[in-house]
Amino acid sequence: MRRNAGLFVAISLLSGFGSSAMSLVAGIWILDLSGSTSLAALAGLCVYAPVLAGPWLGGLLDRAPRRPLVIAVNLMLAAALLALLAVRGPGQTWLIFAVSCAYGVSYVLIDAGETALLPSALAPTELGDVNGWRSSAQEGMKLVAPLAGAGLYAWRGGHAVAVLSAAMPALVATLYAFLRLNRTPTDRRTERGGGPRTGLVVLFGQRATRLPVVLAAVSIAMSGFTTAGIYAIVVTELRLPTTFLGVLASAQGTGSLLGGLIVGRLIAARGAGAVGVAGTALFAIGCLARCLPWWPATVVGAVVAGVGLPWTLVAAVTAVQTHTPSALLGRVSATANTAMFGPLVVAIPLGAAAVHLGARPPLVAAAAICLTAVVVATSRRRSAPHDEAATVPPPRGTVGAGPAGR
Repeated sequence: MRRNAGLFVAISLLSGFGSSAMSLVAGIWILDLSGSTSLAALAGLCVYAPVLAGPWLGGLLDRAPRRPLVIAVNLMLAAALLALLAVRGPGQTWLIFAVSCAYGVSYVLIDAGETALLPSALAPTELGDVNGWRSSAQEGMKLVAPLAGAGLYAWRGGHAVAVLSAAMPALVATLYAFLRLNRTPTDRRTERGGGPRTGLVVLFGQRATRLPVVLAAVSIAMSGFTTAGIYAIVVTELRLPTTFLGVLASAQGTGSLLGGLIVGRLIAARGAGAVGVAGTALFAIGCLARCLPWWPATVVGAVVAGVGLPWTLVAAVTAVQTHTPSALLGRVSATANTAMFGPLVVAIPLGAAAVHLGARPPLVAAAAICLTAVVVATSRRRSAPHDEAATVPPPRGTVGAGPAGR
């Protein structure tokens, strides 16, 4: 099991490095080719938009062998990135958008596939720890990879970054092949059909998964909603240079890295629901701290928010892995990703509009929404203390399923 845990962390390091480096460089490359900041921003939208198709894409992981599918997706992503070598001028800008869309689709399939593979590779008691370590690895790469990607782009251009980024999923595919998927989950009798609705019913039909996923969705949406407000706090209220945003990003990344290292133990001790509540509350406190007219408080707020966000995300992912029938893990995981990250598509532009009311109102509103979610979740936990262990019964007409992840 320790061998598999190390492989999953290495996979997160490599994939986090490649995606973080390329996501920044794609926007810079489009800006250099077209001179349009709006076109450059659309590269990010291309990456996030496919998450809305998660319930449909996730069904592929329940109909095909999961490990071969995840390996194939990584290899196809590597090939798509190498297609960027054909970019020579503004006429090939569309190719960068196409590869960004390919990245988005691969994120949905790989994230859901990895979530579905973990229970076949690890004991249930290890899931929280390994999910936390993976989160820390990814956050650590967010501190290093953008700088490395931008530096390589400035030195050798976009083609060099494309080759480096293509090497990452190729290596990841190799690591997946070395996983030992010897563990058979206890719940093997469930229906593989049913379409996207099945994922929704399983995900939201039991409190054990519904509560952490909703809390994570609220926190992640509010992180997007407050982006413009944080920019305005730094530039307008604190009158600091825009480069200070990099300090805040590093502070939040540091908090996320540290939070990921301990979240597994908290989930084992208190449960995913309690950790989701705590993470949402911490994110709210971080938002309020960043409203204070003192830059050290803003930095501390970024660290606190950075701890809270991965707690909500890891709690939700671990709950899905623990309480979902194995044969449905692909579509339920992808549906959970849609529920958690899909609202960003709306929250980011709403936050950009709300900042016209002032720098602080978006952060105060985000804190109020998060704390309301905490109060509601806490009151319902008290009214239904035994629901945390509930599981969804198998649907009618169940059939035996073969080994998952093979």
